[in-house]
Order: sequence, then structure tokens, then C-alpha cells
Amino acid sequence: MARAGVTPERLTLAAAELADEIGFQNVTASALARRFGVKPAALYAHVKDLQDLRVRVAALALSELADRAAAALVGRAGKDALVAFANAYRDYAKEHPGRYAAAQIEPDPETPAASAARRHADMTRAILRGYDLAEPDQTDAVRMLGSMFHGYVSLETQGGFGRHPRDVEVSWQRTLDALDAVLRNWPPPA
Repeated sequence: MARAGVTPERLTLAAAELADEIGFQNVTASALARRFGVKPAALYAHVKDLQDLRVRVAALALSELADRAAAALVGRAGKDALVAFANAYRDYAKEHPGRYAAAQIEPDPETPAASAARRHADMTRAILRGYDLAEPDQTDAVRMLGSMFHGYVSLETQGGFGRHPRDVEVSWQRTLDALDAVLRNWPPPA
């Protein structure tokens, strides 16, 4: 029988909060069960297994990030849209490091995480339409932006930029300026 107050949604949110505190890779059924005052086995009345819970956290994170990015993009185009999207992505990763890590898992196409991931790709493509990029260049640009945002944020949050006196915020702004310049001057097909 399911314990009162424990639902799949509450478990997912608690797992996401725990991931932000201790790291996504460190979330266990035991740690989560302690939050609810139940035995780990009791969780499985609400989720299939730990992998199911991880996918739920990924879906939550991707959905939250997509909502944040969509709100940031309203009424923006071109460089303004690029900067707003990038800042929403970076801010979310810094505020929710565990959820951000969860958002990086490859979603099964049959899960809600896949539709949230699709929203990100669609928003990125909408930004790129402001730069007049068509396929296959759009796909290349989506990959470039995703790689750059993820790489920068990952290095920044892991302290990779702390050994240099240059302000990380200045470097971020210069990087966005450079991306805008690349997108406006996309090389022709070879």
C-alpha cells in the first residue's frame, strides 16, 4: 500500500532537490527514503526503479529549463534571443546543478523527457531562423550552441575558470558576442 503523502510527483521533486544538494549521481533510494521517513522499498510503490526516478528528474529539469528559456525568449530575436536563451540556460545550471546534470541524460523517445528535450531543440531552431540558417546548417548550429553552452557552464560550475584573473562574466559576454558573429557569418557549404 502506498504511504500517505508519497506520490510519484513528490518523489521526483524531492529527488531533484536532493540532486541539487548532493549531486545527481549521488541520489539513491536510501537517501530519498530518509526524506520521507520510509524504507527504500516503499518508494517502488510509486516509481518502477531508480532509473525510472532518474528519467522523471530529467523530464522535470528539461521542462523547467524549457519554461525558463521560453519566458526569456518572448519578444526577442537575433542576438537578443541568443543572449536571453544562453543566460537562461546558464542561470538554471548554476541554480540547479543536480537537475542540470539530470537534464544531460539521453532521453528515451517514449518518455516525457524526450518531449521536453524537443522543446529545447525547437527553441534553438527558432533563434537560428533569426540568423537565416536553413538545414543542414541549422543542425550544425544547434550542436555548436549546445556544446558551447554546456561546455562553458560545466567548466564554470566546476571551478575551471577560477585560476585566471579575467572576469568570468566578461568572458561569457565575449563568447556570446563571438557566437552571434559566427551565426551572422555562417560559412557557405563546402
